[in-house]
Amino acid sequence: MGAQLRVYKRRIRSVTATKKITKAMEMIAASRVVKAQRKVRASAPYATELTRAVTAVGTGSNTKHPLTTEAQTPTRSAVLLLTSDRGLAGAFNSNAIKSAEQLTARLEAEGKEVDTYIVGRRGLAHYNFRERKVVESWSGFTDEPSYADAKKVAAPLIEAIETETADGGVDELHIVYTEFVSMMTQTALDARLLPLRLEEVAEEKPQGEILPLYDFEPSAEDVLDALLPRYVESRIYNALLQSAASKHAATRRAMKSATDNAGELINTLSRLANAARQAEITQEISEIVGGASALADATAGSDR
Repeated sequence: MGAQLRVYKRRIRSVTATKKITKAMEMIAASRVVKAQRKVRASAPYATELTRAVTAVGTGSNTKHPLTTEAQTPTRSAVLLLTSDRGLAGAFNSNAIKSAEQLTARLEAEGKEVDTYIVGRRGLAHYNFRERKVVESWSGFTDEPSYADAKKVAAPLIEAIETETADGGVDELHIVYTEFVSMMTQTALDARLLPLRLEEVAEEKPQGEILPLYDFEPSAEDVLDALLPRYVESRIYNALLQSAASKHAATRRAMKSATDNAGELINTLSRLANAARQAEITQEISEIVGGASALADATAGSDR
């Protein structure tokens, strides 16, 4: 019994130490998700207005441009997958990877060749383990992405969309990321960044709202050339911020669950330890009583 009690006490100390770690990680994630939410809200107006400007230029001109013009027979697509550098975030990474694989399968079923770009070590490790080709990857900034990071990610994608498919370019650019809905809900989704679907942007416009009129100087094509990198960078930056906020929220939820489970395990082990200690005490009392009874019988026998 004494050995069993020591085992219970050792496990209680171990689980208590783990509980302190998960609680600290939960608090860190809770503080980070608030900052990430503020950045998401701050980046949204710029991305929205830039998309409207691009829509106005695209609908107000007949210029053929990779930003707004779809290829007649697209044969090659680029998919940008946003994951995190670290784990301990529940199903955050696995949901994003699953969405990317479903998108890739759908594009390949349409007869398109897919080039994969990945942000985050978790997604890269998944693809490397399965020996799948990755054109380019980035890591080290998924927890707190900056606009400079978004520009770094956007540069090769913009170059690919501006290059002819015969020379290794792509006809379409898709992005897979996790949208932050609330502290309890984060949704993995995919969206096509380029070419921009003007009809979808028009549907998102509030009822009755009229887009402002623009004069294009020196030309609509030059304006689109200038807007293309800004549009891609702003959309990728917003997606990076959404993914960061979602990751922190998922980590907070996972660490809270781990902390609660650790508390329940400590209670269970404490009850088992108390039962083992009571059994040990009972056994010791029984041994003392039995010894005293044997000694009394021996003394009575010697007296006779």
